[in-house]
Amino acid sequence: MHYTPSNPLELRQAAQAQRDRFLQADTYETGTAGALMISQYTHLDSGLTASQAIDMLRREAADAETIYQSYVVDAARNLLGTLSLRELILAAPDQPIDAIMVRKVLCVSTATRQEEVARLIREHDLLAVPVLDELGRLVGIVTCDEALDVMVEEATEDFHKGASITNHIGNLKDATIGLMYRKRVLWLVVLVFGNLFSGAGIAAFEDTIAAHIALVFFLPLLVDSGGNAGAQSATLMVRGLATGEVVMRDWMRMLARECGVALALGGTMAVAVASLGVLRGGPEIAVIVASSMLVIVLIGSLIGMSLPFLLSRFKLDPATASGPLVTSIADAVGVLIYFGIASVVLEL
Repeated sequence: MHYTPSNPLELRQAAQAQRDRFLQADTYETGTAGALMISQYTHLDSGLTASQAIDMLRREAADAETIYQSYVVDAARNLLGTLSLRELILAAPDQPIDAIMVRKVLCVSTATRQEEVARLIREHDLLAVPVLDELGRLVGIVTCDEALDVMVEEATEDFHKGASITNHIGNLKDATIGLMYRKRVLWLVVLVFGNLFSGAGIAAFEDTIAAHIALVFFLPLLVDSGGNAGAQSATLMVRGLATGEVVMRDWMRMLARECGVALALGGTMAVAVASLGVLRGGPEIAVIVASSMLVIVLIGSLIGMSLPFLLSRFKLDPATASGPLVTSIADAVGVLIYFGIASVVLEL
């Protein structure tokens, strides 16, 4: 059931919003500030006094999305500055708005990606950000409400990609069995074949496993530890890249730091499982398990940290690197590391 506007003001606002959506859909690329902006903003003509500006705002307020921030423009709609309603009310009635407006205005172009617009609004605590066309003219604003919608949409998309779900499924409660199947099946099938590398690694060390069956007991523990460490690293890097806290040139510095963190984590976990290795298989097994844990956690963490950077380098979404993808890669590598170390130690 849809709400139908009844009074003239609501009808006029609804009609304006519909025209905006229609024009922007044809003019601007989806996902840009141009497609996201609205035209219901308050603008003031340069040269007005504070009292004249308040009178102008009073006339525009009915059709404006927000009146708390206004934009001063010239006859060609070039953006000259901005001022808040608070500043306007506190100013002397005959004071020119050109003297009280802020001239350095944070703004975006119609081609700016919506994620960047949302980031600017969040970082600078803005009520809205003005949008300029290719000629520098003010054509609309993006409010904090639209920015919040973008952030929720992007976070939802990243969560789905992190779980290897191919696309947004909408309302989870109303999703059909067929829709849920289609959105999840692709990556799961791909990862099934990816996990064959783990099986091939185990098959390559059949003789070692048959001679020391105690090694099998520690296999899930070690492999899962590498996958978990990698998923943690990937999640942190995906968020850092998404928020702009981390960029491509930070890779080497982040790699060095991750090595230190992973060695500390792996060493702690190695000590924890060493005593269990002594109980299950003796000193040799304890050495194998402890050293494998250290190396597997280190490599798993570096894989999880590096994959988002690698995907970003090739213009792919780094959110795909978290979750099942990192876990599958780390599992296969963990199997090879574990049985490789076991073969070397047991043959000495």
